[in-house]
Amino acid sequence: MLNEKMEDFADEALVKEAKKGNREAFTELARRFQEKIYYTIFGMTRSHEDTDDLTQETFMYAYKALRGFRQKSSFYTWIYRIAVNLTLNFLKRRSKEKGREDFADNVSFLEKSEYAAISPEGDSLKKELKEKISMAIDSLPLSYRVSFSLVVFQGMSHGQAAKILGCSENTVSWRMHKARKMLQARLKPYIEESNYEMQKN
Repeated sequence: MLNEKMEDFADEALVKEAKKGNREAFTELARRFQEKIYYTIFGMTRSHEDTDDLTQETFMYAYKALRGFRQKSSFYTWIYRIAVNLTLNFLKRRSKEKGREDFADNVSFLEKSEYAAISPEGDSLKKELKEKISMAIDSLPLSYRVSFSLVVFQGMSHGQAAKILGCSENTVSWRMHKARKMLQARLKPYIEESNYEMQKN
């Protein structure tokens, strides 16, 4: 394996090599997942500085704990679980409840709007709505935001998110349902106002 390119090997093969002490193999694993891990953490913290630190901490922890990884789940699931747990612990320690998801269902009418594209008022309206969406998601319970981060930001299925969060798929589905209901209720007055302003123009 040392004479072949690391990028040609499957995750499982790289994990086996890394567990033997092959740092190049672990470096390749980190390269494959670093961006996804970064944006998962950023979706929970909304801070680039905190995300940089937590991403580095995630891979350092994973490297030290790798020999104890029994590969009953994929490396993908294992490393995501580490990232989520470290971030949750960080947020709890800091008593922060920061998070934001791209709630596309509620902004698509603005993103595609000819009015928003050509009008300074439309640009301002779009910016204000995004700020309202961000504030609404910031106010969600942390467990809901984490589920949103994995499902909305990372495009995971409810089943994949459940494996990473260590809960049932039904729990993730319930959190997503409740989160959407809460967001819709909080954003409804502002979206109706925005639609009214756009129709006037």
